[in-house]
Amino acid sequence: MIVAGLDGSDSSMRAAAYAAGLARRQNAMLALVYVQPVITAGAALGVPVGDTTSEVAEGLVSEIREAAERFRDAWDVRWEFHTFRGDPYNGLVTAADELRADAVVVGASESAGHRFIGSVAVRLVKAGRWPVTVVP
Repeated sequence: MIVAGLDGSDSSMRAAAYAAGLARRQNAMLALVYVQPVITAGAALGVPVGDTTSEVAEGLVSEIREAAERFRDAWDVRWEFHTFRGDPYNGLVTAADELRADAVVVGASESAGHRFIGSVAVRLVKAGRWPVTVVP
């Protein structure tokens, strides 16, 4: 099982394409994973954003599914789509554990702030629990 993290960014779509190639060559199942962020009531500063967050997430999930369907024949690989809730790092860790991942593929962070804080990809590599490929 190869797990690919998707968030709708260009780098995550490239990571999914790379993961599809790995899965095809290894005759493995590809699990496309979207981690839906959870915004706490305190972080929302009193604004009811729970429904809005779900709507945005549903729209993104729909986009990702449509893109994956378009590439289904080109990839020629068995795949499934999963949604987990939480922060990206913990969501991908949970996904990789529950799906019994043999490898994890993610896109490189496109955020400048991650140079100082550390990206999800770096944290996954440091966890040392699975082979991790970071696609630019």
